[in-house]
Amino acid sequence: MAEIRVSRVEQGQTKIRNAPIAVTPEGFWCCPSPVVFQKTLKSQKPLNKPNSSPPPKITVYKKQISLTEKKPMSNPIRSAVTYDDQRTFTPVNHGISASILPERVSMPKVEHVPRNVAIEYSEPGTSDMKVILLGKEGFCVKLSVHKQVLLEHSCFFTDKLSEQESGLSCLEIDDCEDVESYAEIVRLMYCKEMKQRLMKQSVSRVLRILKVAELLGFNSCIQSCLEYLEAVPWVGEEEEKVVSSVLQLQGEGIEVTPVLKRITSNVCNPPTETISRIMGLVLKSDEERGRREVKSIVLKLLRENNNLPSYDGPTNICIEIVYALCRSCFYSLVSLFKRAAEPEPTDKPTDDKEPVVKQIALEAGNLSWLLEIFADRQSADEFALLWASQQELATLHSKLPIVSRYHINCITSRLFVGIGKGELLPAKDAHQLLLQTWLQPLINDYNWLQHCCRSFDQKVVEEAIGRTILTLPIEDQQSILLAWLGSFLKAGDNCSNLQRAFEVWWRRTFIRPYADTQGSVLHSDSSMTQKQ
Repeated sequence: MAEIRVSRVEQGQTKIRNAPIAVTPEGFWCCPSPVVFQKTLKSQKPLNKPNSSPPPKITVYKKQISLTEKKPMSNPIRSAVTYDDQRTFTPVNHGISASILPERVSMPKVEHVPRNVAIEYSEPGTSDMKVILLGKEGFCVKLSVHKQVLLEHSCFFTDKLSEQESGLSCLEIDDCEDVESYAEIVRLMYCKEMKQRLMKQSVSRVLRILKVAELLGFNSCIQSCLEYLEAVPWVGEEEEKVVSSVLQLQGEGIEVTPVLKRITSNVCNPPTETISRIMGLVLKSDEERGRREVKSIVLKLLRENNNLPSYDGPTNICIEIVYALCRSCFYSLVSLFKRAAEPEPTDKPTDDKEPVVKQIALEAGNLSWLLEIFADRQSADEFALLWASQQELATLHSKLPIVSRYHINCITSRLFVGIGKGELLPAKDAHQLLLQTWLQPLINDYNWLQHCCRSFDQKVVEEAIGRTILTLPIEDQQSILLAWLGSFLKAGDNCSNLQRAFEVWWRRTFIRPYADTQGSVLHSDSSMTQKQ
């Protein structure tokens, strides 16, 4: 790669910079790297940058001979890239007269001086037109181009050039938001292998190029950018940016279906079928770690769907599918309990029942997962009724070792916590049936749950059970709490402590009636006094 010397005048001193010149198949081309653009723009960036700006302004210049125009130097430097740190600049042979600065003008600070870059495309000295790009921060890029190339590739330049006479010499575009992308777009007009050129760019860079290509009507560049976005992976936030940009192009009537196929489908496949298939695969899995991780992922994604304000399409149908899976787990769990409760033959080892115990834990874990899905959708009322109706399972519960049956108590505890916190709102009959069926099995295993089950929160469960009891009629509260009192007096700390619920019931039974009677008497006495 050859190098040329570029002069830079700054406060009367001359400094030399080296700029790379590349000889490409398209001809001579030299341009500062994107880092040069970015550093220059960054140094000129104001403190408060506006969010939006008006569209670029176009200024057209015609060829003319000015009496004040200076004659060219006898030995000019043929440069493709030129930097100018002065406040005003002299355009390169496009007929714009330069402003003359007074002799005693104070020089501004270096960081506030506009930067100017000149780029020449193809063979040097063969250009017949100049395009001047003016950025918002005073950054200026002068492009030496060929009018025929612009006419062949850009609808924007075709329209602008057709409005003027044939002697057009210079076209100026003001208020460019992305000067670097404009220069790169013109560079791509001279490039025969545009796809290979874009392969070296990042997704965000290609999106910037795509935006400018759409403004300039560079259709072949738009198509190449879309092909790039269709093939390249989108990482992190890139997906939202790509989809937003592509949808804007779709609004302009540009075909973008191949890119959008990554996020949309033309096949009319109901989402409930897919959800049912995924859940069925999870519930049938025998691998503990994989099943646990996938359950967590699916539950998280379903919660994200619930947070969408307009997401109510497949929700109801999904609940029906989940309840169908739930009933299947109930049947399987009852069958496993029956097998585990059968008396063991003396000639068979006890290890034969270990697979059954593992299956019980698996099915109980599946039901707990489905219960969380119901609770997130506020649709667990039917689950509470189904669980409260499992009298056969509750009867078999006491026939199994506590290590095999404690998973069932975890489901019961979760239902009590949901009702106590108001997350579940089953009918009054479901409350009473749930307490009658599952409270005593839970009390029987309470000591083991406190000391051996890490997920069991004693205080939360006791508070929830008490609140559930207090939702019943006063007679039912008395029946359940007196039965609990007998168990608590026998077991002590090994039994659940429902003291708070017992106190509330006591006040409701023995204090409130007297307080209400006294209040009514006082109210009647005050009424008689007022009448007298």
